[in-house]
Amino acid sequence: MKGVLSGYKVLDFGRYISGPFCAALLADMGANVIRVEPVEGSDDRYVMPIGEDESGGGAVHYHVNRGKRSIAIDTSTSEGRQVVERLIASADVVVANLPPKALTKLGLDYATLCAIRPDIILTTVNAYGLNGPYRDEIGFDCTGQALSGAMALTGTPEQPYRAAVSYVDYSTAISAALGTVSALLKRERTGQGEHVHCSLLKTALTITNSMLIEEASGARSRVATGNRSPISGPSDLFRTRDGWIMIQVIGNMMFRRWAQMVDQPELVDDPRFSDDQSRGDNGKALSAITAAWAADKTLEACMARAQAHRLPVTPMLSPGQAFTAPAIAQGEMLEYVSTRDNQQIPIVTTLCDFAVNGHDTPAPAPTLGAHTAAILKEAGFDAGTIDRLAATGTISETFMTSD
Repeated sequence: MKGVLSGYKVLDFGRYISGPFCAALLADMGANVIRVEPVEGSDDRYVMPIGEDESGGGAVHYHVNRGKRSIAIDTSTSEGRQVVERLIASADVVVANLPPKALTKLGLDYATLCAIRPDIILTTVNAYGLNGPYRDEIGFDCTGQALSGAMALTGTPEQPYRAAVSYVDYSTAISAALGTVSALLKRERTGQGEHVHCSLLKTALTITNSMLIEEASGARSRVATGNRSPISGPSDLFRTRDGWIMIQVIGNMMFRRWAQMVDQPELVDDPRFSDDQSRGDNGKALSAITAAWAADKTLEACMARAQAHRLPVTPMLSPGQAFTAPAIAQGEMLEYVSTRDNQQIPIVTTLCDFAVNGHDTPAPAPTLGAHTAAILKEAGFDAGTIDRLAATGTISETFMTSD
């Protein structure tokens, strides 16, 4: 929502996805988000490089750091640490996705931050949570996918697969942003700060929780079924003459319409398909029928027939095809911003649409240290001190040639 977090300052020490994307969501809502980086730049800035000028950043950087400003500081020096402490003193929120031991080493643990500003809100993410033997171990998105049981249910029993997209990272970031906003609301009422913590593993377990309940109850043990749903059917990806379509059938009324579509209405009375779970258990047979129905038809013909029977159906698109899909292109889901070398790249912003307030198009992700001088001036540093810090390498000089 446009400006809802206007006036709040966020220091983003995050790296890669979960921390930075949490901060990006706060920036989308109007917060003044400052990305704090080392003077040489962070490795995550260059993940999935695009364009001829790779120094501008990669695709991940452009996505998760939109709407932020950048300051580059050598925090390993005493002067660099003093600069960080000055920034913390005027900040409302600090975001970092690091294990507890690393937070303490960097002086970003809650106790240290509270000594600087008692009502600070610290939002942290790590792989395994704050308790247990692995709290200080490093992990990434696939840590959650593998340990939650999700990876064992993706692909086939012979060959499990990880999800191609980092859904654990992004979901954790969304949870962290929700927790941060909740902590800000609490502080408005009580004046108290808070340590908000999310973990990749807990997020992944949340997403697989229904499977865990099912397993613990003894009802059944799931196995991987490819693209076929184990809880209803037919729900699968089907090849047509010129592409792939996804059809999902849930509920008795929808199943009846599917049976009519494939010209086998007698299947409605087949005891193997009496309810959703039965259809999921016998989904292989239903997928075979649907696959045979789609095989000699064009994608357009399959889509038209399924839509005529009011069935959820969609083509499978490549990332390149997604740009022109009516649901995306005409649904106003992408906004275009410029890269350092003037490419126009699509950014999906504002996960929630607000009818009354709307939102602003975000500024593109910043170049390294682009706002160092301006941020230090706001924190009370005079021009002479800033020049001296730049001369000693405590801060990056890139701000001198960047907007």
